[in-house]
Amino acid sequence: MPPQFTPACHPPPGWVPPPGPVGPPRPAPTLTPAGQPLASFTDRLLAALVDAAVFYGVGLVLAVPALIIFFAVVLPDLVRIAPDGSVAQPDLWRDFLVPFLWMELAIVAISFVVAYVYYVEMMFRTGQTYGKKVMKLRVVPLDPDRSLDRRAAVRRFLVQQVGGLVPGLGYLDGLWQLWDKPWQQCLHDRFAGTVVVKVAP
Repeated sequence: MPPQFTPACHPPPGWVPPPGPVGPPRPAPTLTPAGQPLASFTDRLLAALVDAAVFYGVGLVLAVPALIIFFAVVLPDLVRIAPDGSVAQPDLWRDFLVPFLWMELAIVAISFVVAYVYYVEMMFRTGQTYGKKVMKLRVVPLDPDRSLDRRAAVRRFLVQQVGGLVPGLGYLDGLWQLWDKPWQQCLHDRFAGTVVVKVAP
């Protein structure tokens, strides 16, 4: 008996294979009690970097002219000609260090005022700093029955300022959201009763 050959089986024209298995669905973002999606760590970090660039840019604009004026005023006093024509020895403490410390104190005070205006007055009115606007984030109260007020903004600001003075506390404050569940709050959020949410583009 001659061998039998089975004709090759080909799919009909236009046939498309079925899609492969579908993976597990992405987890839904955590929502605030008001139903708003919480901001991610990456978005908050990028917003903080934008804010830092704005703040330090303003600080540089203020500090550079102050330093130029300081040295233009102080340096001539460090080189004094005595009546006999010799160069008098300057009093570095009185003629340089004390004025320099006063200038530094003035820069710190002005920087604090600028930071207060930026992180409190600007933020509590809209819930956004410039960095948060860029990243489409907003600070809102955790309690949906409350509105964001100056008191909450001041609380956030004070914790952030203390974090900048205590070594390591600023990093702990910012990283706290990674393990804070379910609201992903930083320490300054917890102290102020706020959360950061993602707003619609």
